[in-house]
Amino acid sequence: MRAGRRSGTIVLWFRLRSRRMSPADQESSYRAIESLIATYAELVDDGEFAAVGLLLADATFTSGTGSVSGGDAIEKMLRDNVIVYDDGTPRTKHITTNLAIEVDEEGGTAMSRSYFTALQALPDLALQPIVSGRYYDRFERRNGQWRFVERLVRTDLVGDVSRHLRSSAAAR
Repeated sequence: MRAGRRSGTIVLWFRLRSRRMSPADQESSYRAIESLIATYAELVDDGEFAAVGLLLADATFTSGTGSVSGGDAIEKMLRDNVIVYDDGTPRTKHITTNLAIEVDEEGGTAMSRSYFTALQALPDLALQPIVSGRYYDRFERRNGQWRFVERLVRTDLVGDVSRHLRSSAAAR
């Protein structure tokens, strides 16, 4: 499916799934947060930057290229920096591992840390890792639903990102 057509479907699925998750206990909170983290990777890999903006609507996103806050600014940052191909995707797969989540049920807050590795493949480019690093995330429960409030991206290793990031971003 082309980018744009899936946005509504994915966002609707995400919202319905979030409503069914009861944040009353530690396990359901952990799973809801784990789902947010996985949904981010899926949406970026699908080139669904508007949906990423909705997912991070209440958040600040900080990386080596700076810091932006709010869904519209995050969507614009992705559109300005990530190369999208004819299939509507950046031709990447973000793999998130080493996930550690700490939940404060009473306070309605949580923090997580994880590793990420982004793979990329193109018809003329063999599958390869292009970047890896760490995510440091903060979440708040609002109206019974967990939401991102901060994503800090720390890049540890960088490969060939010339086919993933526009030259202005790759040069930084």
